[in-house]
Amino acid sequence: MKVVKKIYASLFKILIGFFIFVLFYLLITFVLSIIPVNSNDLDKNNTISIYIKTNGVHTDLILPIKNKEKDWSKSLLFEDTIEKKIYFDYVGFGWGDKDFYLNTPHWSDLKASTALKAACFLGSSIIHTEFYESLNENENCKKIKVSKTEYLQLVKYISDSFSYDENQNIILVQNHHYNNSDAFYEAKGKYHLFYTCNTWANQGLKAAHQKAALWTLTDFGIFNHYK
Repeated sequence: MKVVKKIYASLFKILIGFFIFVLFYLLITFVLSIIPVNSNDLDKNNTISIYIKTNGVHTDLILPIKNKEKDWSKSLLFEDTIEKKIYFDYVGFGWGDKDFYLNTPHWSDLKASTALKAACFLGSSIIHTEFYESLNENENCKKIKVSKTEYLQLVKYISDSFSYDENQNIILVQNHHYNNSDAFYEAKGKYHLFYTCNTWANQGLKAAHQKAALWTLTDFGIFNHYK
């Protein structure tokens, strides 16, 4: 009986510890996500339009396909999409766990093993790109005006997130698509419990000196600062 009591006591302590961790995790996630950074844009020469877009969970950074500062079409080939059109105007970037991205196109496809692997720093990462002919501003898609300097800082941040082959070409993930105008590429970094797709997007906004959360795991932590 004493052994059984010790086992129950240990299990109880584990459950209490897990409960405290979850509460602390949720509290820190909320508090840090509502603390703003870069509230005042010191560079007022804002001539380039970028967008942030959420599907309700995941945030993408959307940039012009081509301008004087960067031509993404040289490295992100339209031929990599199913549609293979040549007249897109914007490209969206979303970073995340590879297994999660490729095997969970819908939340109904989510497996516990996939979520656990992603949360525990066990997977690799990819970048999902989606091409757009036009964008409509709404509560889930916000336009942001940035300067040339800020834009180049964002371009560098995104470019540095890709993995490259020995010829310095980004690496296409073959035969994986969500729709006719998207593609996946290998990326650097690890998704985990404290660094999600939204953390990556938030860090990108910070790199471009735009409004962002001090730290966030959710799209709320980004879009809350663009109401």
